[in-house]
Amino acid sequence: MKFSEAQSLVVSEVSATLDAVSDDEVAALSRSIAEADRVFFVGVGRVLLALESVAKRLGHLGVDTVVVGQVTEPAITPADLLVVGSGSGESAIPLAIAAKAKSIGARVAHIGANPSSSMAAHADVFVRIPVQTKFSSGSEVSSVQPMTSLFEQCLLLLGDSVALALIDSQGIDLASLWQHHANLE
Repeated sequence: MKFSEAQSLVVSEVSATLDAVSDDEVAALSRSIAEADRVFFVGVGRVLLALESVAKRLGHLGVDTVVVGQVTEPAITPADLLVVGSGSGESAIPLAIAAKAKSIGARVAHIGANPSSSMAAHADVFVRIPVQTKFSSGSEVSSVQPMTSLFEQCLLLLGDSVALALIDSQGIDLASLWQHHANLE
């Protein structure tokens, strides 16, 4: 397959998937982010890589973000939000961390594909990215890409879209974002 064919398939799948994401669910996530003192992120594998990018971008907006497991991770409190990325909603580490966050009183937002997953017991907010995961029901957007690439791609773009919506709703001047950019590079 040529690059042009492959990229066309990838872009087509991403577009179809993001078109199927609920505006109301994303609005609830955006509100939860805006209302939280700190926003913690947890995921595993490539999902974690996408979430780290989302955390970094929201940090540029002045949101106090933390990736779970960082050596400088502070305590989570009831004033905070934990964003869990897990397509299946069954990943053991994110499930355990979500349960712990809820026991402390923090709010939990789950971005995933399966609204009936074990994570549903912990989530205050759910954003469905309707793609196939390792536990597909058959009603999701299908993909020719390996494994859960489509979920990870859409997770990153959903995060960038949330950031853009927050910039707009909070009237943030784009030029001012540079004050939060790393400067030791």
